[in-house]
Amino acid sequence: MGSFWKLLGYLRNYKRQVILNIVSNILTALFTAISIPLMIPFLELLFKQEELILEKPEFSYNLNSVLLTLKYHLSAVIIDSRERALLYVCLSIILVFFLKNVFGYLSLFFMAPVRNGIIKDLRQQLFEKILVLPVSYFSEQKKGDIMSRMTADVQEVEWSILNVLEVVFRAPLVIAGSLAFMLYQSTELTLFVFALIFFSGVIIGGLGKRLKRSSNEVQKKMGGLVSTTEEALSGLRIIKGFNAEKFLSGKFEHDNDEYKNILTRLLWRRDLASPMSEFLGITSVAALLWYGSSLVFSGTMKAAPFLTFIIAFYYILDPAKSFSKAFYNIQKGLGALKRVETILQAENTIQDPEHPKPITSLKKEIIYRDVSFSYGNTKESEVLHHIDLTIAKGRIIALVGPSGAGKSTIADLLPRFYDVEQGAILIDGINIKEYRLKDLRALMGIVTQEAVLFNDTIYNNIVFGMEGITREQVKQAAIIANAHDFILELDQGYDSNIGDRGNKLSGGQRQRITIARAILKNPDILILDEATSALDSESEQLVQQALNNLMKNRTSIVIAHRLSTIRNADEIIVLNRGNIVERGTHEELLEQGGDYAKLVLLQG
Repeated sequence: MGSFWKLLGYLRNYKRQVILNIVSNILTALFTAISIPLMIPFLELLFKQEELILEKPEFSYNLNSVLLTLKYHLSAVIIDSRERALLYVCLSIILVFFLKNVFGYLSLFFMAPVRNGIIKDLRQQLFEKILVLPVSYFSEQKKGDIMSRMTADVQEVEWSILNVLEVVFRAPLVIAGSLAFMLYQSTELTLFVFALIFFSGVIIGGLGKRLKRSSNEVQKKMGGLVSTTEEALSGLRIIKGFNAEKFLSGKFEHDNDEYKNILTRLLWRRDLASPMSEFLGITSVAALLWYGSSLVFSGTMKAAPFLTFIIAFYYILDPAKSFSKAFYNIQKGLGALKRVETILQAENTIQDPEHPKPITSLKKEIIYRDVSFSYGNTKESEVLHHIDLTIAKGRIIALVGPSGAGKSTIADLLPRFYDVEQGAILIDGINIKEYRLKDLRALMGIVTQEAVLFNDTIYNNIVFGMEGITREQVKQAAIIANAHDFILELDQGYDSNIGDRGNKLSGGQRQRITIARAILKNPDILILDEATSALDSESEQLVQQALNNLMKNRTSIVIAHRLSTIRNADEIIVLNRGNIVERGTHEELLEQGGDYAKLVLLQG
């Protein structure tokens, strides 16, 4: 239950509403407690068993004195007219129940923004955590599963836990008020009731543990379904192209069927709570009627107080039933909360230094000094082996080699998407781990093979997170990126929405938008990760021209499969299986007749 109390810690952000909710719950419990003894004079008048009090009792602040005073005033009215006394009692009951329900509604009214606010805070924390976690974390996770935790699991927390907060906060007060009256009427009968409640609680508690275990399985299966759906949407062209609809449909059906079966078992257990509570409740009432009637028959207790005792017991049963249902829901929701907390408590291995060094620009050089790196924990999983590389300011360095050679890994280590395990990367003689991440990444502009765009306008995609940008600056960046002309041809120009991942634009247009974004950032260091490899010849020419404009007077790391795009690089680094096997200019490497010359020959 530690996670539950941690979740309730969010209440401190909503102190005012929580205080108003508690006050409303106290008043609800108070008027609930008051409504019970009001039944006694009604029943006594109805059955003509009232005992008139003709002398005014001495008043003091205790329940017995208050009841005697009320009986004294009621006796005066009864002497005058029994019907009028009955009317006054009925009006009093109506007033008390009206106030009880008003404050009951107000408790829910004040709790609604608290409940939704906590979920908003939880969802915001989860999203912010996702943004700061290292890239390595997501390489081990399914995107669909993370999306499921962000949506379905967070919603489950709201349904299963927070919507019962009002029950958790109100029910104990109502139960306490009713128990106080019951103890006042008969200690013996109340102890009998306690024994019945304890027996019911043991049964309900046992089912609750099993419910929590099933809930964890349900949330995991839902994560798998969302993941499969996300993969299907992303790869729809391939699925159709390979006629794989039946295969993927079968996979989804299998997972969906498992989810249905687990959820059905979970609902069976959850739905057992209500009828079981009702059965246990009516069994308790029957036992109470039998035991209480024996006390009335023996003269130990009067009939009217006994009937109000039953009413008080009913007031305990209803919130107790809600409480038991809430307990089931909390057990179910804790499974979802645990999955959410797995992300919230995930360790962020890439942190800012305690005392960061300042950096605003690249002044001299970038040095990779004896850098080794692996994505796993074994020596065999190393993808880079003792890389030594110096990139002077303003120079263009190209990385080439077969797939899996480690080209993208070298580039990803510079902005600290991953951290080196051996060796160090230095900028101007200082280890990049000594710079603030924000300052380090502010030096860099990145253009990748897949144009990463968002479902927004062209203008917002180019500006993307940068502040103090004018519309004229955006236009100039688009002109340099060869994007301005096609943007003006769109219906709303720079304000045109480009759709999900920019699917309303061609591949070349999408890539030129990302180049315009990099130009606008005006970075000191540029990382181009196969920026033209997915384009046709015409688009490649336009994009390459834009890239040439972008690389002017910048320190650039260019990863390329198409060797024609890097002929003019200051130095070409040839990688194979994580090792640098050749280095030099285009002409020098051709003369060596090694791996690079073979790659050029293969590409014609």
